[in-house]
Amino acid sequence: MPEELYPVKPEIARVAHVGSMEEYRRLYDLSMADPERFWAEQAETLTWFHKWSTVFDADYEEVDFGWFLGGRLNACFNCVDRHLKDRGNQTAIIWAADEPGVYKHITYRDLKHNVSRVANVLKEHGVKAGDRVCIYMPMIPELAYAMLACARIGAVHSVVFAGFSAEALRDRIVDAGTKVVLTANEGLRGGKVIHLKRIVDRALEGMQTVTTVLVARRTPSEVPMQAGRDHWLEDEVKRQRSTCTFEWMGAEDPLFILYTSGSTGKPKGVLHTTGGYLVYAAMTHKYVFDFRPGDIYFCAADAGWITGHSYIIYGPLANGATTVMFESTPVYPDPGRYWRIVDDLKVNIFYTAPTALRAIAQAGDSWVKEYKRSSLRVLGSVGEPINPEIWRWYHDVVGEKRCAVVDTWWQTETGGILITPLPGATPTKPGSATLPFFGVKPLIVDHEGKPLEGNGVSGALCLNSAWPGQARTIHGDHHRFKETYFTQYPGYYFTGDGARRDEDGYYWITGRIDDVINVSGHRLGTAEIESALVAHEAVAEAAVVGYPHEVKGTAIYAYVVLGAEYACRSRQEMQGALKEQVSQAIGRFAAPEVIHITASLPKTRSGKIMRRILRKIAASEYEGMGDITTLAEPEAVERLVKEHRDLSGR
Repeated sequence: MPEELYPVKPEIARVAHVGSMEEYRRLYDLSMADPERFWAEQAETLTWFHKWSTVFDADYEEVDFGWFLGGRLNACFNCVDRHLKDRGNQTAIIWAADEPGVYKHITYRDLKHNVSRVANVLKEHGVKAGDRVCIYMPMIPELAYAMLACARIGAVHSVVFAGFSAEALRDRIVDAGTKVVLTANEGLRGGKVIHLKRIVDRALEGMQTVTTVLVARRTPSEVPMQAGRDHWLEDEVKRQRSTCTFEWMGAEDPLFILYTSGSTGKPKGVLHTTGGYLVYAAMTHKYVFDFRPGDIYFCAADAGWITGHSYIIYGPLANGATTVMFESTPVYPDPGRYWRIVDDLKVNIFYTAPTALRAIAQAGDSWVKEYKRSSLRVLGSVGEPINPEIWRWYHDVVGEKRCAVVDTWWQTETGGILITPLPGATPTKPGSATLPFFGVKPLIVDHEGKPLEGNGVSGALCLNSAWPGQARTIHGDHHRFKETYFTQYPGYYFTGDGARRDEDGYYWITGRIDDVINVSGHRLGTAEIESALVAHEAVAEAAVVGYPHEVKGTAIYAYVVLGAEYACRSRQEMQGALKEQVSQAIGRFAAPEVIHITASLPKTRSGKIMRRILRKIAASEYEGMGDITTLAEPEAVERLVKEHRDLSGR
């Protein structure tokens, strides 16, 4: 049965940067036929102190890529200083505080002064070009100032999400070789206080290599300060001039390190360089969201993750946008928080994760309809495959069937969006990331690494072309970079995800390869089963994993959160109904062996479901779950273990 196709909105296409599929095909074909010419033209949108001599060079055997070689530029200059003449008084950043209705507008001129002062503080504390600086801060303006200050003086920032434990923070500080840490006395999130300085102090116990800790003041609370090492950032900043010379950086000089989880348990410090990354972040922000001058752009991610780097800070600011930094959660103080911000700030473009959307939808449509949302034009989705049901809810309820929905697929390692609709050009299908962005050549390969030609195929998703935004290495371990991404399917970049290409050539991300379950010879994407479960009116949220089974080898274990009106129903009745639901949607072979009905799923504070924990519990492996202190509700794990023991008797 063919998937439902949503046509492009004519009123969006009329004024879009790319206004038809014909124009998309023309540009895509050009990017494939002559990539060096194509990317050279895109790079001209940035300001270069010295132009490149070579657009692209690669040693595929060594997995060594370089873009815009010989070129020199500065990321901070491109995001801040070059806008001062024409839009110095325009708002660059709107900070939406944890407290509802509290906003701070920061102009490009304000941004330049604040960034320069922080840069001068870093220099005074011995930070030079190439040094690594760890930033462990809440979503406050000082976080943006710190990132851009590092870029201004050529330091390499390593932003660590302010939900990580002391142990995780310590690992990242040690791996990066950091000497300076920026943090805050405390953070606020969803009305809760996060004791960030206390966590930093624990992380640094016994460590002599960190010489300076700069502490922003987010709350009135006093915190212990170690003499000689710890300094209040506001006091340090007051003594500095608002002018700071920027470094001319080579295009391939490092811009930042961002740590992502590794299969071995040791985090990988993914390293992005300056020129190619900035070109790609700016271009994708412009075309994927159809950004136009004057738009208010709101990405609800955290700058501790790649989405915040590319689509709160670098991409939008390089384009001279007004970008919103959001400190709180989507359901604080109630599930209407996003839409209050949209109305208050007249947001035109909104970008968030399916997990957040499901939490809001679960609470009922009234929280959305209480607000006008009339300014919205483009709605984006990021972070995980979006199930068709929540896509339709996003389109129909949030966007009132008049907004474009762009379901984007990309990764920390890719630097920017790779597969996506374009608002004015691409007819969309609920749940599909649709088509590749310019310069991106996806491949679907079988288990032997053989490319599967044509449409209607499924397998591992690889990439067969280089693009400027891709990571260059893992900090301090290029061998691991090659082993992780380029050896499983030699000659290709392996994304770690599975995908199918449908009869129209559209891509559907089925989740991580380890989230593809082989049950009695059937390969099933967990995202597909989750979508089938969530399609049932009783289900608010679902997560599916595989677990060892004596007969089938692997069986399906589904964790299900019911909507409030169904919570009192008989568990046996609901389990039977949900198995039948999956049987009807996919086939009886896909019906979960176990349906574990629970009150909530274990998630990080950014809303990501911790599937490794769910796999451990499903397999009755209660040891070695790793660090659970980053979870929004660590106690949820203990509850799930107890429930599983009751279900399985183990």
